[in-house]
Amino acid sequence: MSNTDFTFESVEWDDPRAVALRDAMDAEMTVRYHRPEPEPAEITERRRVSLAVDPTLVKATVLVIDADGTPLAHAALRLLGDDWEVKRVIVVDGQRGRGIGRALMTHLERLATAGGARRLILQTGDRQPDAVALYERVGYTPIPIYEPYIETIPFSLCFEKQLAA
Repeated sequence: MSNTDFTFESVEWDDPRAVALRDAMDAEMTVRYHRPEPEPAEITERRRVSLAVDPTLVKATVLVIDADGTPLAHAALRLLGDDWEVKRVIVVDGQRGRGIGRALMTHLERLATAGGARRLILQTGDRQPDAVALYERVGYTPIPIYEPYIETIPFSLCFEKQLAA
């Protein structure tokens, strides 16, 4: 897929297309991480809070749009302490394997660098080998699990990428 097949569009966090893609991601992750045994409500709530994104801390929300206006992918950058964190990366089912995720990650790096970030961090899970493979292909390296995921999502896999100054 060449870059002429899609464009990047910066949108607000609450853009309906962005919300729809995040909802699709939530549905997919619910299936991937389904556990047959019930979880205590307190743990479920703590996990929900740790995954929530405060829109006031979002530095960018980006959609990848095809030529006819259909959203193909979503990602966001948010401040987490002194770091910039990549959040909610999703490429819609049926569009994966076409280079969209790689292009989106490169676009996020450009935005973060322009905003003064020195590195990007991200969290994914142990049941997302496709995401892990993407992040490793584009130069992310494993780091220890960081807050707020240490206790709430112990199966997290966390990564960083140092950015050029």
